[in-house]
Amino acid sequence: MTVLKDKQKEQLKQLFGSLSKRVKILMFTQEMECQHCKVTREMLEEVAALSDNIDLEVKDFLAPRAEDDKLKVADEPELSDAAIEFGVDKIPATIILGENEDYGVRYFGVPAGYEFTSLIEDVVMVGTGHHGLSEEVMAELDKIDQPVDIEVVIAPTCPLCPKAVRTAHRFAMANDYIQADMIESQEFPFIVQKYDVHGVPHTVINEQMALVGPVDELDLAYAILMTIGKDVPKEFLENMVPAHDHDHDHDHDHDHDHDHED
Repeated sequence: MTVLKDKQKEQLKQLFGSLSKRVKILMFTQEMECQHCKVTREMLEEVAALSDNIDLEVKDFLAPRAEDDKLKVADEPELSDAAIEFGVDKIPATIILGENEDYGVRYFGVPAGYEFTSLIEDVVMVGTGHHGLSEEVMAELDKIDQPVDIEVVIAPTCPLCPKAVRTAHRFAMANDYIQADMIESQEFPFIVQKYDVHGVPHTVINEQMALVGPVDELDLAYAILMTIGKDVPKEFLENMVPAHDHDHDHDHDHDHDHDHED
């Protein structure tokens, strides 16, 4: 099945002409592919085919089992070595890598709808080596000296979500301590329940702090620093609003639309 339109392919070919470094895309699926896994794989195959600087590698999510090793109902399947290595605990999962470097850029769920733009911009970011963050933001990110996990819960029809995803992924590229995950809300309802998500984008830092709506890059840097116990400006603390005090204009309960933005 063709996922991308001819016009999109031509636009992407021109855009990928700026890639000066190789980009490796890892996609995790399983032998009996789920609906979202199949769509994701087909989309990534088409994207990778548009540039010689993009390599796609499809990985098994689950470890292979011997033919005589029958899985009992109560047994949990084992994750593959690659899934364990890259911290993949749900699928479909997509990881954007440099030629020899894992920047911590992750997608869980189909990067479709508005998030297709995020995926393409991440490929260009890694392929050009430029995250585009200001010196002011980088000065704050340089203070991060311990692991930070950013999870951005999104809906593919939310126009504000890509900004949150892109900011988190820029942070991951800029700082080796940061990993940033896009998580598609409808595909992983247990995440929605876990974080009590009522609106998207919903950004969670180290499973401790939640920010709803698009967040300014500098404010996200301050939120991370506060989460890990670093000093932040008094003005930031005074302006902080708890996640559920926000008005949620973008409910996560959208129809799943896999159309891709031009």
